[in-house]
Amino acid sequence: MIGYVTIGALDVEAATPFYDAVLGAIGYERKFLDGGWAGYGPRDAEANTFVCPPENGRPAQGGNGIMIAFKGVDNASVDAAYAAALAHGGSDEGAPGPRPPESTSFYAAYMRDPTGNKFAVFAKA
Repeated sequence: MIGYVTIGALDVEAATPFYDAVLGAIGYERKFLDGGWAGYGPRDAEANTFVCPPENGRPAQGGNGIMIAFKGVDNASVDAAYAAALAHGGSDEGAPGPRPPESTSFYAAYMRDPTGNKFAVFAKA
């Protein structure tokens, strides 16, 4: 089981509108913005996802081959998260749809945040 996730950001405060919108579409909320960190988690739980500057003081950059997948509530929440990502400075890495195309049980969208971090939002039937 994963305990928590950190996502590097070039500017944490500038990243919060993106994460507020995208994670909000799947039932997360911002729990805090303090000390250069933003914490997010499900509405009824503690923060488990943190947006922060890298510890080494170097600029954040997207990891090559690293991706975080967030579970959405349903296909509509995947669609909403994807639309929010593109509306808030994110970029497309794979539009919402079944994966593989003939699947009836796995629906996902892939995107990058403004720093270049790749992530997915998915729903399972």
